[in-house]
Amino acid sequence: MFVVGRNARESQREMENVLSPLLSPSPSLAGETVIRVSSMFVYPIKSCRGISLSQAALTPTGFRWDRNWLIVNSKGRGLTQRVEPKLALIEVEMPKHAFSENWEPESSSNMVVRAPGMDALKVSLTKPEKKADGVSVWEWSGSALDEGEEASQWFTNFVGKPCRLVRFDSGSETRPVDPNYAQGHYARFSDMYPFLLISQGSLDSLNKLLTEPVPINRFRPNIFVDGCEPFDEDLWTEILINDFTFHGVKLCSRCKVPTINQETGIGGQEPIETLRNFRSDNVLQPKKRPQGKIYFGQNMVWKDGFDDGMRKRMIEIGDSVVVLRKLSSPAEAAT
Repeated sequence: MFVVGRNARESQREMENVLSPLLSPSPSLAGETVIRVSSMFVYPIKSCRGISLSQAALTPTGFRWDRNWLIVNSKGRGLTQRVEPKLALIEVEMPKHAFSENWEPESSSNMVVRAPGMDALKVSLTKPEKKADGVSVWEWSGSALDEGEEASQWFTNFVGKPCRLVRFDSGSETRPVDPNYAQGHYARFSDMYPFLLISQGSLDSLNKLLTEPVPINRFRPNIFVDGCEPFDEDLWTEILINDFTFHGVKLCSRCKVPTINQETGIGGQEPIETLRNFRSDNVLQPKKRPQGKIYFGQNMVWKDGFDDGMRKRMIEIGDSVVVLRKLSSPAEAAT
């Protein structure tokens, strides 16, 4: 990674040195700990298994290839693990160099999809010409690119009901995030926002309360960081990762997906029941009208996403996380 004419790591260290006196004291700035990116994940097909990355290319709608594909039912409605937990068993493999910033698919480039009891499915990464109208996911509806009959039959056989695989049509469609939280930003088939960040400290804090600890894949983040106190990410409204600015815009409210074992596709009650005791809206924000929501993780947008600068737009494991702005308590966080 580089900034034209300068070494990116030197640039970041200089930035941290300049900012340190301006920031409120914290363990990372006092030299006791340093917050760093420990893992990164993309989920090319929404609600299927993620891919762990050592480096990731940034785009305004999230990491490259993240939630580019969606499985839809016969009515065009997106399927997720909420109603089809066995989607957790579907593995996705991308070409070796697919996550490099400037890599472009060739005619022979494929995404390979696997699941128990199924032959491998190859999906060409060149964009299909056929369109599917009436596709919807949450609040959004529009058209998408249809990946064809072979893919449709594969997912139909595995899920057990008529399905199609569609790809976000970035050439003709946009999906704005909620303008009340991040006006001018867009997502693809993610739940609502381009990035989800969670800390190791938060996961550890939860696991101390559970009889059976859960792995981070239950929560499906894009960015997993280490070196901060539990739930510090709730307070982050602006951070730097490798000189790139991210804004924390809204705490992530959790559905039933974290209760689904991602190795077996079988659901349960935890960790949602335990989270309800200390991460519900009436606990975190007692002065607001409760809506029965449970929060774990921070939704984020990439502020520099429309910058036409020449530097590589990549972050990698080990990059430091510098907190530029933060709230004083979870009660102030957007939900």
